[in-house]
Amino acid sequence: MPVFDFSNEPASKGDAACTYTVTRTSAGEASPQRPIVLLDNREKEWKHHSCGFFANPQRRTTFDFDDDNGSVSADILDVDARFVSLIRWLGENHIKVRLSGKNIEGGYGVYKIREVTHGAGTKLSASDGFLQFMISRLLASNPPEEADEDDDEEEAGDDMKLTSLQSITDFLTCAGRTLPDTIRLWAYRNLSVAKSHEVTLEERRHAQRALSIMLNIQWKSNYFEPIDPMEARRILDEELYGMERVKQRIIETIIQINRTHTLPAYGILLVGPAGTGKSQIAYAVARILKLPWTTLDMSSINDPEQLTGSSRIYANAKPGIIMEAFSMAGESNLVFIINELDKAASGKGNGNPADVLLTLLDNLGFTDNYIECMIPTTGVYPIATANDKSLISAPLMSRFAVIDIDDYTPEEKKIIFSKYALPKILKRMGLRERECQVTPEALDALVTRYVTTSGIRDLEQAAEHMAANALYQIEVDHVTSVTYDLEMLKRLFV
Repeated sequence: MPVFDFSNEPASKGDAACTYTVTRTSAGEASPQRPIVLLDNREKEWKHHSCGFFANPQRRTTFDFDDDNGSVSADILDVDARFVSLIRWLGENHIKVRLSGKNIEGGYGVYKIREVTHGAGTKLSASDGFLQFMISRLLASNPPEEADEDDDEEEAGDDMKLTSLQSITDFLTCAGRTLPDTIRLWAYRNLSVAKSHEVTLEERRHAQRALSIMLNIQWKSNYFEPIDPMEARRILDEELYGMERVKQRIIETIIQINRTHTLPAYGILLVGPAGTGKSQIAYAVARILKLPWTTLDMSSINDPEQLTGSSRIYANAKPGIIMEAFSMAGESNLVFIINELDKAASGKGNGNPADVLLTLLDNLGFTDNYIECMIPTTGVYPIATANDKSLISAPLMSRFAVIDIDDYTPEEKKIIFSKYALPKILKRMGLRERECQVTPEALDALVTRYVTTSGIRDLEQAAEHMAANALYQIEVDHVTSVTYDLEMLKRLFV
């Protein structure tokens, strides 16, 4: 899938005087060379910042400049396919805008559009904020499958939320087929319910809430840009000590993504004792993939409805945890970290939460009872953790590539304590490494103290205690540094 494709195609033949073609592109930002709109400048070169109106495309596809000598029109030569509906909407509603562009060979390349308030009758749902929100969403989207025939300043509006029916209606009009077909058709059906006076107020409220949730999510394709394996390895080494087998498996996954430009068919299941860094591995993978992450703690979920949401027939209906995770992330591509997967089979009377997870992991789409729409899940990468894989059902196990993580040896624990755990805590407390040191004998004794416990959480807590005690001595007793020997260690952990 190319990032930018100049395969131009003619615009809709239904336009009365269509002058433009459309360019299909997935570029994440606009520039004069990759413009939102290209205008004719053969008769006159236009200013860097120019105001005016897009003409109603049903009459003529032009932009009417507010020139010093009155209104001057320039034909639209080309439009980014993702912006066709937005340009039409601006023209049909006669919204005054300011263009930022540059005269280049072939035309005036417009790379920024801002709304110019021209009275209280403006159509924009949230003034310029809505327009910038709309532009940022379209730049982050993929070109529509076909033309939508049916329907030097800081940018504003990135954090805007679609809540009102007016903003939702305008968004659907402008987004067109950049939305997945299933979601676009679902949205129009729910918009009809939200505006209808033939249903109850409760039904209208639920429909509007569902629309707001769904349309505030950026529904991305499952196409992934290449990831630098060397950078991925650097992140893994920075976050994790040892674990060469785990790192190798993750790098293999990265190389697979680079070849196919899609996520693997299977997620990762990390199995090992508590405190061995399973969650840390998951966070590192999310960082490598440059995706937001969310966690599902299966030990606290005992009813499938917590995951799937409740039906709108109930007054207090709401979406489930999975749908809320998409909403919080703001996009459909994310890492799902499923903690304690071995607790997923402990449902209490109303079904098994593990059965719900199967539909999420199959990459065929997930349906929330409240939203009532199949949500694409091809951009979801699941990473699960478990202490005992014997408690996980065979169907769930089959959805993961299993990686067993052994407990650390005493020597590994010494290295992790001295090179990772203690320096990280000292940095957080504002202490220099020379201000809190541990002798080799004290370190041996400390590791021996926790030799029967798995993982390094106890050692991390010990490092926290030692650093806090050192800080106390420096601030209260006015010592310059603290070095923990065997005797001091015994007194501290008496």
